[in-house]
Amino acid sequence: MPWRPEGILSLLSCAPPHHAFLPQHVRALDAPGLAQAKLIDATPIGLNVRSTLATYAGLHDELRRRFAQTPEAKARGLKAGDFSYNTGSLRCPTCDGAGQISLDVQFLPDVDIPCPACHGARYAPAADAVRLHGHTLPQLMAMDVETALEALRDAKPLRQRLETLRDLGLGYLTLGEATPNLSGGEAQRLKLAEEMGRPQADALFVFDEPTIGLHPLDVRTLLNVFQALLDRGATLVVIEHDLDLIRNADWILDLGPGGGEQGGRLIAAGTPEQLKAAPASLTAAELDRAIETGAIADGKTIILWDLYRRAHAAGAC
Repeated sequence: MPWRPEGILSLLSCAPPHHAFLPQHVRALDAPGLAQAKLIDATPIGLNVRSTLATYAGLHDELRRRFAQTPEAKARGLKAGDFSYNTGSLRCPTCDGAGQISLDVQFLPDVDIPCPACHGARYAPAADAVRLHGHTLPQLMAMDVETALEALRDAKPLRQRLETLRDLGLGYLTLGEATPNLSGGEAQRLKLAEEMGRPQADALFVFDEPTIGLHPLDVRTLLNVFQALLDRGATLVVIEHDLDLIRNADWILDLGPGGGEQGGRLIAAGTPEQLKAAPASLTAAELDRAIETGAIADGKTIILWDLYRRAHAAGAC
């Protein structure tokens, strides 16, 4: 018996059976084996420039502790808190550690420019007196992930976190990159940093167009990230247009036939090979074309990884 799309309702939800709170069009929600749902979307990380790649990934706290343990820091009576660019004594007094200042332009919105004192480094010159593995903290914050990985190769906890960021395809970002400036795709991958390496057998991940702003080569990196989550037992639901991602899915729900008001109907469902036989699916027509053409279907596609295999195991197929 073929697995039908309406059976997905009983597989997707992690919610307890409080049917009184369900929308009228949802008959039941039940998800044996799934205990948590994690939405990974393009919502910006952090509200201002004080949130950086290093702070979000837990690198900055570890760096501050290690700098505080150096002989130079101990000789000067510096603690880990002194190395904070938000509240520490070593932060730049001109920009107060923000790395930029705002100019009040009459009749126009304020203009943000790099701090003229620290030139965006966030720290006062006194921070240059303390070095870790031959580098100051401002120097490390200015490095991209790949460069910092080489500079901190002997610091195991830091190296592991940097390797995770590199494996997520974020090796080109600097540690001091403000998180609100990240693209939607970058923000989604950064949110995954703390999830990598954990057992995920009871987890459902929902991704909302994770390829936004990504080069085709970065899409391949994203596929490797998805595979790493699958290897940990995770279930993935992805809303996508990218054909490369669609072709690698276990199960596809094609919504359309167009976008916006022209969409919203289930046009086809099945594996990528099965979808090609659906005459009404715009996605199916595009799947037959070469990826290098760059053509993207107008409809929106929901891609399901692992659910198809779970359904087989549960006897739903």
